[in-house]
Amino acid sequence: MSETREFHIGDVLSAATGRLVSPRHIDGVYDILGYMVGEKLFTHQLPRVSREVEPVLREQHPDLCAVTIPDDLNSEAKVLAWLATLYPVFGETVAVARIDEADHTSIDPIAELKMMRPDVKIISV
Repeated sequence: MSETREFHIGDVLSAATGRLVSPRHIDGVYDILGYMVGEKLFTHQLPRVSREVEPVLREQHPDLCAVTIPDDLNSEAKVLAWLATLYPVFGETVAVARIDEADHTSIDPIAELKMMRPDVKIISV
């Protein structure tokens, strides 16, 4: 396996499922997705990049990604308590490898925003 980096299982589950269960909140999502594709991502890029990395995360960690996230996790305390129940099975962190360059489309963030919203004037600052 290529170079890997340890990520909290909540980061992995958030990136693989679209359900925010990272103890670091959205920072965890930005971190794992950015690492996996080797880019600093903008908010509007997260859904597309999530779709790119999801199959890779499911391949790397099939048992973890098969976990069903309960619907009643409506507070940070509940999320953290639920994640703690998974640590004996999966550990608190797992190694994650980057995706293959061929599986990622690198798009300039401003160009992508213009593609998404051609009707809006975009001013770079």
